[in-house]
Amino acid sequence: MSAERLNLLWGITMASGATAQLLARLTSLQAVVLLLVSGLVVGRAGFHWVEPLDLGSSLGTVVGLLVSLVLFEGGLKLRLPGGELRTAVLRIVAVRLLVAFGGALLAAHWLAGLNWSLAAVFSAIVLATGPTVVNPLVQQMRLQEPLGEVLEGEGLVLEPIGAVLAVMLLELVLGDRTGWQGVAAGLLLRLGFGVAMGLLSGLLLSELLRRLPADSGVLGLRVQLTLGILFLMYGGCDAQLSESGFPAAVAAGVVVGRRPSSEPQQLDEFIRQLAQLAITVLFPLLAADVSWRELSPLGLGGVGCVLVLMVVVRPLAISVASTGLPLQWKQKLMLSWMAPRGIVTAAVASLFAIRLEAAGFSGAGRLQGLVFLTILMTVGLQGLTAPWLARRLGLVQSDLEVEAGSAEGAADPPAVLPGGVQ
Repeated sequence: MSAERLNLLWGITMASGATAQLLARLTSLQAVVLLLVSGLVVGRAGFHWVEPLDLGSSLGTVVGLLVSLVLFEGGLKLRLPGGELRTAVLRIVAVRLLVAFGGALLAAHWLAGLNWSLAAVFSAIVLATGPTVVNPLVQQMRLQEPLGEVLEGEGLVLEPIGAVLAVMLLELVLGDRTGWQGVAAGLLLRLGFGVAMGLLSGLLLSELLRRLPADSGVLGLRVQLTLGILFLMYGGCDAQLSESGFPAAVAAGVVVGRRPSSEPQQLDEFIRQLAQLAITVLFPLLAADVSWRELSPLGLGGVGCVLVLMVVVRPLAISVASTGLPLQWKQKLMLSWMAPRGIVTAAVASLFAIRLEAAGFSGAGRLQGLVFLTILMTVGLQGLTAPWLARRLGLVQSDLEVEAGSAEGAADPPAVLPGGVQ
């Protein structure tokens, strides 16, 4: 690929993403939907100005590093107080690993027409909700705390698990792994290794940041240290065990976000801006790889598959997970409806499609198309209806509650759900 064409690819991708963000700000539409549409317009489904495969093997590297930055930023903000709130998140994660995985597997096979192997891979890819989509929605509709924390915590815990599980299932499909015991062993090994390396890297980074003087002039050095250690950690983990860098990024972010350091707010804001830039580039780039040829054969079966995930599988999982917790029916209903997928889902689907096509495995395009259809429908339908539902259920914060929350934010008090969950 010529240098001129490579420059044009990145220029068009960045410009289309920035335009989508501008339209989202001007129209109050969901940015993720507009970002995906912009990728479809400039990619294979539209004018064919952007061809991600032109990046060759570097596509996986770029996507992996940017996704690790997004997950690290999510870990920085993750706050899970003790008590029943943490129990709620962990129970949702555990139940969804069983109920949501099984439900999506059956729906993808019976409704969308994927064979059992690809249906299992699809189920793992769409297992997690997307914190990068949930957070803007929660802020936009001013959802009562800590419903947003439960949704964000669920996504951040499940995203690396789902990504690693999908890799293990993909290797099983391609014949690189034998049996479900091999899948389970590989999953636990990668999660354990990734979390351990993330904890160590987070401790090192937080200690280095703490020793720097409280001077805004060294903000650039803080950012350089953070990105340097983050990318080195991700690359080192991935070199040892593929996909172990994702849980490492979340764990490192949690440690750095919890440990005291000088000028933490400045660094957090800068990392947030960088993560937003990564999302602005990644969504159009990944969506550009999807063509109408991959979406159109799904037809009503694909739409029905996604609807089953939204209105049957998700509510069932939340109902089972919330049994015995002091949650009101309104809160359960809101948690049942809010399950948009995000950037990690799109990234994993795109990289898997490349590996499957390279191995000559039929159906890779249908898998990728169904994943992007899931993102579009969940973000579009839930993004448009969630604010209305929150108002109808009385789960929107008043102006006084918003002001009180802003004033008390620095103290980081334990979150309490209306109904008693702490």
